[in-house]
Amino acid sequence: MEALAARGLRRFLEPLESAQGALVRVGGEALINFASNDYLGLAASPTLRAAAAAALEQYGVGTGASRLVAGDTVAHQRLEARLAAFERSEAVLLFNTGFAANTGILPALVGSGDAVFSDALNHASLVDGCRLSRARVVVYPHADVEALARALEETPARRKLVVTDTVFSMDGDHAPLAALVALCREQGAALMVDEAHATGVLGPRGAGLCEELGLSGQVDLRMGTLSKAFGGMGAYVATSRPVAELLLNRARPFVFSTALPAALCAAAEAAVDVVEGDVPLREKLWRNIRRFSEGLRALGLPAEPRSAIFPVILGEPEVALAAARHCRERGLLVKAIRPPTVPEGTSRLRFCLSAAHTEGHIDVALEVLRGLRGTRG
Repeated sequence: MEALAARGLRRFLEPLESAQGALVRVGGEALINFASNDYLGLAASPTLRAAAAAALEQYGVGTGASRLVAGDTVAHQRLEARLAAFERSEAVLLFNTGFAANTGILPALVGSGDAVFSDALNHASLVDGCRLSRARVVVYPHADVEALARALEETPARRKLVVTDTVFSMDGDHAPLAALVALCREQGAALMVDEAHATGVLGPRGAGLCEELGLSGQVDLRMGTLSKAFGGMGAYVATSRPVAELLLNRARPFVFSTALPAALCAAAEAAVDVVEGDVPLREKLWRNIRRFSEGLRALGLPAEPRSAIFPVILGEPEVALAAARHCRERGLLVKAIRPPTVPEGTSRLRFCLSAAHTEGHIDVALEVLRGLRGTRG
């Protein structure tokens, strides 16, 4: 712990004293929250609260068992059916978290004699899922389709699976999805994508980058979370019915975990209705994204309105920590992101935009960053 602290890499917890939202209370202070993945401001939504409360009365607090034993409920079945309709897929299987989904799906699909090809900046859950699979793992340079093509050609394997985030969680950029789909078809590889930071944000109905590009039916597995734009907890994979059946039988986090509380399933079902039906809410998020992006560029900082995630890269951990303190002292909650979450030399502030932010909130953030740039020259 002392060694971590000396390198500026020690972590600690800061409990909120309020519900999640654009404004939160931390340590007795009211802060504008730019640290949350609550992209549509649904985490404290009255609609989701009411749905959860009704299910809580019907089903109680806990489920008492895994779904394969006695933990399955009508609420789980309803949510899977609703998500399958939302994703326009044959089937959906629920998991308790995105981390559980990724570390369960990959080992269930590939193993010894197979090869999995993973983008260098994939989320830690995908990295760990690859490791747990016991397949040969080939890491290709970030978003480098040519390098991936060479790796696919040069790597002998019984089965080949390419896995990538669609929106990368620390940089906010997109995977070259159309090129990946074409390459996987050409090479006979399967393709799995993690839409965690795209679901609810991208696409005409909020179904992610696959929907945005018209590629949903050409991707073998699409993982989405219920804990970001959907405002709740849990995850799911949208895929074919045979693959969903295989995962139900072989994905260890699904088989051996107590099921999600039914109240969370009911809240998620309500969230899907909001995400799909409330187009103005997503439009508000994108107005905020564009406003912040334009403001960052006016400050001379690189920014593109590709997602709700904006990194302000500062270099070393101590610099990022000092910048986070500067923001806190001026009323912003924004966290320093440091290795191993990001590569060495790229410690940063990570700003996340929400539909719950007002124009005033965004302008305050830009003014604080203007002051930060002034202190650093």
